[in-house]
Amino acid sequence: MTDSKNHGPEAGVLEGRVYRPRTARELAEAVEQAFDYRGDVTLKLRSGETVEGYLFNRIATGSRPVLQVFPKEEAGERVIPYEDVATIALTGKDTASGKSWEAWVSKKESQRRAEAEQSEAEAKARGYL
Repeated sequence: MTDSKNHGPEAGVLEGRVYRPRTARELAEAVEQAFDYRGDVTLKLRSGETVEGYLFNRIATGSRPVLQVFPKEEAGERVIPYEDVATIALTGKDTASGKSWEAWVSKKESQRRAEAEQSEAEAKARGYL
């Protein structure tokens, strides 16, 4: 599988990768990467059609594996057989890129402190403290 990567400032960034799988196994690996990605993907189909949207599910088992995508320009979902996919590009902004568990915990602690301070101020204003 050839993989073109636009290198960004963050190590391990998937945004911008383009997968051109040559085998069924490489396609399955590319689909897993796209499924784990938290942004939109662009699928180039063997027919020449391009589908851009959010890959929300894949059914890799059975006689005909499929992708389930919410296309950007269409209402509802679209089901695309794996065999119809020529390339997969991770084109949309990864909504969780650069965010870490530690940053989330810090943000939540800050919110809790602010809420506690507000509750204390309200209690003082009512004469409870």
